[in-house]
Amino acid sequence: MEREKTRVWNPHLFGESAVTHLFLGFIIALVVGLTGMGGGSFTVPALLLLVGLPAADAVGTAFVFAGVLRLVAAPFYLLGRQVHARYFRLLIMGAVPGLVLGIIALRLLAKEGNGSVVVIILGALLAATAGVTFLPRIHNPRFAGNNSRWLPWLAFPIGVESGFSSAGAGALGTVLLLNYSEMTPTQVVGTDILFGLVLAIIGSVAHWTFGSISASTLLQLLEGGVPGVVMGCLLARKVPAHKLKTIVAMVAFFAGLQLVWSGTHSLGAKRAIVQVRLGNQKPVDPLPEVSHP
Repeated sequence: MEREKTRVWNPHLFGESAVTHLFLGFIIALVVGLTGMGGGSFTVPALLLLVGLPAADAVGTAFVFAGVLRLVAAPFYLLGRQVHARYFRLLIMGAVPGLVLGIIALRLLAKEGNGSVVVIILGALLAATAGVTFLPRIHNPRFAGNNSRWLPWLAFPIGVESGFSSAGAGALGTVLLLNYSEMTPTQVVGTDILFGLVLAIIGSVAHWTFGSISASTLLQLLEGGVPGVVMGCLLARKVPAHKLKTIVAMVAFFAGLQLVWSGTHSLGAKRAIVQVRLGNQKPVDPLPEVSHP
C-alpha cells in the first residue's frame, strides 16, 4: 500500500538532504538535553513539513530517535539519583496500556487516503500538548501526597497521545509530576526522561515491527542528535531552563497549528480533485434492447 507523503515547505532547501537531517537532529537533541522535552513535539512536525515523510513513518522514526536521545540522557540523571522509583512505576502502570491503544489507533487511521486526517489530528494533539505548558502549576506537597493514587489514571491519556504522535511524555509528564508529586523540579525531569524512555522503547519496537520507520532519515538524525543531546545535558545547569521551556512550547504550539493547516489544505485539495473527476465522468449509455422474433 502506497503511503501518502506530506507536502514539504521548500523541497529545494529541505527534503532529501543529509546535511539538513543532521542539523535538525542536532538542534532537536540539544533542546531535549537542555529541557527534557521537545523530542516528539519537534521531530514529528520536522519530519512531516521539512522532510516530507508519510505520517506513520514520521511518528515511527520520531519514536526511535526520541528513544535514543533519552537513552543517552538518562544516565546523567540516574547517576545523580534524580529518578523517583515509586512515581516512575505509577506513571508506567497507566501510560503503557494507553500507548498500545494510541499505536493501534494510528495504524487504523494511517491508511491510503487518510494521511491528511492523521496530520490534522497530530497537529491538534501537538498544539494542545504545548498549550498545557502555559497553564499555572500547583506544586503543593500535601496535595500531591494525598492525590498521587490518581497518577496511573492521568498517565493513561498521556500514553494514548504518545502512542499516536510520539509526543506528550515530556511536556505532559512534567506537568503531571509537578502537580501530583512532591519531587523537586530536577527529580521531575529525571523521572520524566526515564518514563519517556520506556514509552519510546515500546513504541519503537511496535513501529519497527510494522515497518513504519525511515531508516536512512533516522541514521542521519542520530548523527547530529547524539552529540546534541550530550551537549544539552552538560549545559543544562548553566541555561535558564524555565525561559527555554517557554520558547520550546511556543515553537511546538505553532508547529502543531501549521500541521493542522497543512492537513486541512491537503484534504480540501483532494476533495476538490475528486469532485472534478466525478464531474468529468460521462454517463454511460444503456445497451439497446434486443428484440426477439
